[in-house]
Amino acid sequence: MPDNVTAPDEAAAAEGARARDAAEEASAFSHPPVDPDAGAAYGDHPDQVIDFYAPRGPGAGHDLVPLVVVLHGGAWRAPYDRRHTTPFAAFLARRGFAVANVEYRRGTESGAGSSGTESGAGSGGAEGVPVAGRWPETFDDVAAALDALPALVRDALPQADPRRMVITGHSAGGHLALWAAARHVLPADAPWRADRAAPLRGVVALAPIADFGVAEKLEVCGGAATELLGGKDAFAERRPYADPALLLPTGIATTLVQGRTDIVVPQAVAESYADAAAKAGEMVGLTLLEDVGHFPLIDPAADACAVVAEEVAQLAW
Repeated sequence: MPDNVTAPDEAAAAEGARARDAAEEASAFSHPPVDPDAGAAYGDHPDQVIDFYAPRGPGAGHDLVPLVVVLHGGAWRAPYDRRHTTPFAAFLARRGFAVANVEYRRGTESGAGSSGTESGAGSGGAEGVPVAGRWPETFDDVAAALDALPALVRDALPQADPRRMVITGHSAGGHLALWAAARHVLPADAPWRADRAAPLRGVVALAPIADFGVAEKLEVCGGAATELLGGKDAFAERRPYADPALLLPTGIATTLVQGRTDIVVPQAVAESYADAAAKAGEMVGLTLLEDVGHFPLIDPAADACAVVAEEVAQLAW
């Protein structure tokens, strides 16, 4: 540490950062869930569903409005489902967007599962601790949801224009948003590979777990990226199929929105992805918000959430 910073000063700063993060999380989770206007299943599993929110506000008078796809975060772990992003989805709908809030299979409630099964990701997580994601089911679901969405939205939300679609996601959902937009550059043997780039207006990834290498060095969300891929033994083999920082360039307009005081997914993760994109010949927008942590980006009560909506609007309209 710098010579002029003492250990007690550093400890106090860390404690202050944790307290601020807890207050921001409490605010984001204080909003009651908002029921959707419609819903549809894209598969047989209970988690293979999409909730739709009809546009309200200034954009609602248009014949067709852009469609915003929301992928929720929560470290790909079971306790965090799409309900915590329903206030954010409703906030976007009030801004005049049609919104699709996607659910997908996440990890089991404890670390006792095995890879490639309904029981979990097989990451060897501690007993009683939720596992981060399922391999390959989490990726199966996101790919299937995006493939099914244009047909589903025509019936469930006719105001939505799937030709003007923006994908956004928060934290682990930010990772999934970047990954979904990069399916056409997946390895040739990937089951989720698409023949061509998705017809997207763009991606707005919010504090995304965008670079698995950096995320693991920083122990983001307790090593969640390693768990998602099935554990340390499988991490290196599976990373080329899952890490957005290795799936560049995409040719799709991409913006990252990141709080500078985020201690959950630190700024360095987003910066590393942006650097990797630049090295691949692609410019990725990186909007850094002062005095903003992890959760205000999806908190309708926070100014940062309005910034997110504006970033979406710049790509969508």
